[in-house]
Amino acid sequence: MLSREDFIFTIGYDGPLAVVDSQAKRNYGKLSTRELAEKGFFRAAYASAVYSKEPSDLEAVVAAYNKAAGTSYTVNSGLDRLFGVFPIDVQRAMIL
Repeated sequence: MLSREDFIFTIGYDGPLAVVDSQAKRNYGKLSTRELAEKGFFRAAYASAVYSKEPSDLEAVVAAYNKAAGTSYTVNSGLDRLFGVFPIDVQRAMIL
């Protein structure tokens, strides 16, 4: 399984490798899910919530996104497709 930081800043996959944005990971990898959402990094915040499996994290991301975008998504609205984040079992990362 990838580390939390690698998972939330994965920008794609190359076969069995997750391709990770090294600059974003270095600059924002230590931020909490809520902090990422507050800064407007909604995809990373959503990925962090998926990784943590905490319902409160997911609710915080949805609330922050709805406030910023003027939408009314719910936790069950299919946000995986909106943000392009799906839990995938990948063992290695390639840092770019």
